[in-house]
Amino acid sequence: MRLSETVEDYARHLADVRRLSPATVRAYRADLADLVATASDPPLAEIDLEVLREWLWIATRRGDARSTLARRTAAARGFFAWAVETGRLAADPALRLVSPKRGRTLPHVAQAPALAGMLDDLAARAADGDPLALRDHALLELLYGAGIRVSEACGLDLDDLDRDRATARVTGKGSKERVVPFGGPAAAAIDAYLSRGRPALTARGDGGAARALFVGARGRRIGPRTVYDVVARHLGPLVGTTVGAHALRHSAATHLLDGGADLRTVQELLGHASLGTTQIYTHVSAERLAATYRLAHPRA
Repeated sequence: MRLSETVEDYARHLADVRRLSPATVRAYRADLADLVATASDPPLAEIDLEVLREWLWIATRRGDARSTLARRTAAARGFFAWAVETGRLAADPALRLVSPKRGRTLPHVAQAPALAGMLDDLAARAADGDPLALRDHALLELLYGAGIRVSEACGLDLDDLDRDRATARVTGKGSKERVVPFGGPAAAAIDAYLSRGRPALTARGDGGAARALFVGARGRRIGPRTVYDVVARHLGPLVGTTVGAHALRHSAATHLLDGGADLRTVQELLGHASLGTTQIYTHVSAERLAATYRLAHPRA
């Protein structure tokens, strides 16, 4: 059997048996497709450790990030372990494949006063009643106010909101649900959007987004790409660089820690399985503390 055929079998296994999300399956397939292309799609049995090392070396030479190399190493190890378990291979060529250490990159974080000013400006534009401005204001307030992921915001339904308690029930990674609170500004923005913005947007659609909280310009459930564009357009100028979709989530976590929140509470709010994932924000706060010290202390 060719390598590409086995990769497709593995992708079906991930989707049908392990029940991974479509996005995760696409990511695994894309990483393994790079191996197929680099190795020129040989029979599965011809893949050995040297082929895998050559694959990673070529990726390194073309400038792939260490995080990308580590992810592809993990994808290959999972794939070949499955191939051995299912009898497609007698031995696992990826057992001694070493994953490169990931470099620690600190997330981009906006300063709290600048971020508040941006949200206030957006609120002023939304006051004119433009449906998309109302939606964008509610969306950004919730992303920042609750620290949720973009995928979680896109998946929110109307009945996931408890407007009396100012909480939202979100579904995170691994289909794990959690309830997150949001503040007064987010609650006010959501109320304005639901009363004046969302009805105008859903009227443009075919009724398919009847349950969705956030909808797009055509009346359908909003997608991650639209959220990325909204975040980049409004937040990019504040941090002076291209920002990812989770920039508001990063900012929320850092500002919580700066304000005295304990790490466990922030972990629970963000839905991190490991406290180590949350700890990166302590490094962000420490860097900002050091920068303030250097600017203000006479003996810095």
